[in-house]
Amino acid sequence: MDLYGFSAAALMADVLLAGQLAGAEVTLAAPRVNGIDFSLAAMFLRATTTVQIVMVMLLVASFWSWAVIVEKVLVFSRLSGKSGKFEDQFWSGKPLDELFGRVGESPQTPIERIFSAGMTEWRRSLREEGGLIPGTQARVDRAMNVAIAREAEQANKRLSYLATVGSVSPFVGLFGTVWGIKHAFQSIAMQQSTNLAVVAPGIAEALLATALGLAAAIPAVVAYNRLSSDAERLTGGLENFADEFSTILGRQIDRQSAGQSAGQNGAQNGGEQ
Repeated sequence: MDLYGFSAAALMADVLLAGQLAGAEVTLAAPRVNGIDFSLAAMFLRATTTVQIVMVMLLVASFWSWAVIVEKVLVFSRLSGKSGKFEDQFWSGKPLDELFGRVGESPQTPIERIFSAGMTEWRRSLREEGGLIPGTQARVDRAMNVAIAREAEQANKRLSYLATVGSVSPFVGLFGTVWGIKHAFQSIAMQQSTNLAVVAPGIAEALLATALGLAAAIPAVVAYNRLSSDAERLTGGLENFADEFSTILGRQIDRQSAGQSAGQNGAQNGGEQ
């Protein structure tokens, strides 16, 4: 478990377990029964064109779901490690200007971009004579809030795809099953036979569509729930950091304002004397 509570290993274990549960009844090869091949490839080739299209759609959806899952797990794990290192540097007591010089204008992680947004606005608010433009605190807070909103949007990017696959895939698979069973009944009517050997292949092909729908949906739902939680945790961590950073800058603003007021009062008193 890392700084923001991300655990790539735990997420992958959950998703892989979900995939195993979804595909537990699906085998890559099946024995022949009464001369009929019930392997996955054979059932796919025997299926109607409509059911084949449904199966291909589900396979493509499942492939892209796993691509999104792997990408998000790697990104969250990498960002979490780098963010932890930056926070250690931030709280080490080093001057903020020195840390900002290291980060530069090309920050690599979300927390660095929040820090860079705040420091950039802070520097823009400095007057040439050393004072601060009025309203600096509010502008710094707005700049960091905008940066947080961008990072939250980036963290949740493509998660809606997982939600769509998780909610729609079972119904797409069910559509393929209904269509396949309809075809099986048509075969019964055409052959004038209710023999199980006539019905079984069509029903097996139809049920394969449901199995593929579940195999696509279950990992997508598990990953969506976990990744959404990680994205919210990341956003919450950024908001907490922004609040702490704003507090630090606020103290410096108050000190400078107090110094300016003292200087002005001293000048006035000297003039009166």
